[in-house]
Amino acid sequence: MSIELFNLKGKIALVTGSTHGLGMAMAKGLGKAGAIIVVNGNSSQQKIDDAVALYKSEGIHAVGYKFNVADESQVINAISDIQSQLGPIDILVNNAGIIKRTPLEEMEVADFKQVIDIDLVSPFIVSKHVVKSMILRKQGKIINICSMMSELGRNTVGAYAAAKGGLKMLTQNMATEWAKHNIQTNGIGPGYFATSQTAPIRVDGHPFNEFIINRTPAAKWGDPDDLAGTAIFLASKASDFVNGHVVYVDGGILATIGKPSNEN
Repeated sequence: MSIELFNLKGKIALVTGSTHGLGMAMAKGLGKAGAIIVVNGNSSQQKIDDAVALYKSEGIHAVGYKFNVADESQVINAISDIQSQLGPIDILVNNAGIIKRTPLEEMEVADFKQVIDIDLVSPFIVSKHVVKSMILRKQGKIINICSMMSELGRNTVGAYAAAKGGLKMLTQNMATEWAKHNIQTNGIGPGYFATSQTAPIRVDGHPFNEFIINRTPAAKWGDPDDLAGTAIFLASKASDFVNGHVVYVDGGILATIGKPSNEN
C-alpha cells in the first residue's frame, strides 16, 4: 500500500476547537501529514496566537481564526475569509465542544440548550457552509468528533450524551446526502485520554482513575497522539469508500461489558 494514500500535502484542514487538547492532537497529526491547519477557537485571540506558534514550532503550516462555531453569521464570515485567503477547505474536523456535568433534574434548560448548540448544532452550521464548495469541487472530508456517549449514557452528562448521540446520526445523514458528491463524512469517538483536563482524576487511588483502568481492556488512558492516525486515515484518500461510520478510539471499552475490580 502506497504511503501516498495518507499524504495530505497542500490540503487545507479546518479543525474547530484546535487550540488545545484532543483537537490540537488531531490537528498536529493532519499537519505532520502535510495539511495546512486552520486553527479555530473562541476564548481569546492570544490563545489562538499561542497555539499557532506551537504548531509552527513543530514545522506545521498553521493559520488562526477566532470565531464562534455556534454563531452562523460568524461562521459564514470566517469561512469566506479562510477560502479567500487560503483556498477552499478540503478537510473539516468538527471538534469544538463543551460538557456540563449536572444531574438532569437539576440542570437549567439554558445550560442544556448551550451544550446542544455547541456540540450538535455547530457541526451542522459549519458543515453546511463548508460543504458548498466541496460539492462544487466534487471532493471533501468531514470528520465529526463524537464520543463513547454517542453509544452509552453516564450519570450527570445527559445533555452531552444527547448531543453526541445526535451527532452520530447527523454524521450518518450527512454521508447519506453528500456521498454522491464524493464527500466522505465520518466520526471519531474518543475514549478516555490523558490530557491536562483529566490530570486531577488520573492520580493513583482516585476512584475514577481506577474505574477507567479497570473498564478499559488496554488497562490505561489513551495518549492524545493515539487519535492522529485515525484522523489522518479519515482525512486522506485511504478512506475514500468509508462513509457514515464512527471509529471509536477507546482502547476497547465499547467491546466489553467490563470486569470485576478484583479480576486481573
